Amino acid sequence: MTIPWLFLLVTIVGALFTFNAYLPRPANSLLAAPSFFAGWLTSELVAHHFAWQLAATLFFVWAGALSAWPGWLGLGITFASWAALLAMVPVARRSEGEIENALLRGLGAGYREAAEPSAAKLRDAFEPHGRLVNPFRFRHPEVRVVHDIRYAEGAGKRHLLDVYTPRDGTSGAPVLLQIHGGGWTIGHKRQQALPLMNHLAARGWVCVAANYRLSPRATFPDHLVDVKLAIRWIREHVADYGGDARFLAVTGGSAGGHLTALTGLTANDPEYQPGFEDVDTRVQAAVPFYGVYDFTDRQRLDPRRGFVRFLERMVIKKEFETARDAFERASPMSRVRSDAPPFLVIHGALDSLVPVRDARHFAALLRAKSQAPVCYVELPYAQHAFEVFHSLRTRNIVRGVDRFLAAVYAAWLASERSRDAA
Repeated sequence: MTIPWLFLLVTIVGALFTFNAYLPRPANSLLAAPSFFAGWLTSELVAHHFAWQLAATLFFVWAGALSAWPGWLGLGITFASWAALLAMVPVARRSEGEIENALLRGLGAGYREAAEPSAAKLRDAFEPHGRLVNPFRFRHPEVRVVHDIRYAEGAGKRHLLDVYTPRDGTSGAPVLLQIHGGGWTIGHKRQQALPLMNHLAARGWVCVAANYRLSPRATFPDHLVDVKLAIRWIREHVADYGGDARFLAVTGGSAGGHLTALTGLTANDPEYQPGFEDVDTRVQAAVPFYGVYDFTDRQRLDPRRGFVRFLERMVIKKEFETARDAFERASPMSRVRSDAPPFLVIHGALDSLVPVRDARHFAALLRAKSQAPVCYVELPYAQHAFEVFHSLRTRNIVRGVDRFLAAVYAAWLASERSRDAA
């Protein structure tokens, strides 16, 4: 193959990455998983994707790719791909306004002013902090991390957690529990939500990231029981790290988003607290990212029933047709309640693994029944797991989550003061 033809082939591959970032395969497609990986890496790492295309273009031009018409065609395809890539930058930048609008709709126009006193205690969540950093940087100079603290016995490394605190120390700080994703079968506490935990810990929070038992060895609700065991540890020990367990928020993505939602909706349910039924497992806020909210496919988004079959084999380990109640009880949509904590539901509009329609429906169910604020933000052109990298979109969403939590924390502080005064 001559250099011009090889250059044309490379440019087509690069353009397909860009095209897929705009039009990924849907969640019920056989190509959903590879489409997710390709779109995720492209849309959240635009600069890096542009850099490899630029380097390849310069090399091929130097090698003589423009000596024949295929090379010139390839150059035209490259320019079109670059234009589409760069157009993703303003889309990602607009995510700041999108989450702010969601907070205004869910919390009210005066939420910033009401939250500013508590935000000042937390180094003011409403100031435009920070800068874009290397997407592969996992440490923060203002944050101290204590790794591998045991929170329960019986599951080895799966019952360990990490604690993130301000490097200069803190006391009486609100607490965030992070639950990793991975389809209930893979994942680790050090792999996800690092931008969020580092940001909040640098602002004065105490953040806890916990492992939990994984399928197929574990069977649901083992995963949720472990989250509750981590909450028990927080209640008993987080004060040693400067946290105040009276205010506990929970977050997580994908399977972690599912467990986040269930944690918020099954407070103090003895079914999920065997042997520690007296522990208070209420949380004061829940922030699920691109979560799974339905195990029953009530909206018929999975015509091949692939997801239900996966749950039957790996997670629930029961047949859906004969044990529908088990699938219902594991579905946050079926557990919505009037006394749910404040929720901020976040989902990408182009999620190839978890249909965004489920997130919309879950948020609508919450709004209809919950007495607490419900905020829903749907991010245009965002994929599943978009906030793993320190991207522009991630920075904006992390700051929005910071503002949401600061507002909920302020309302909680006000209620505590009123209770003390009474």
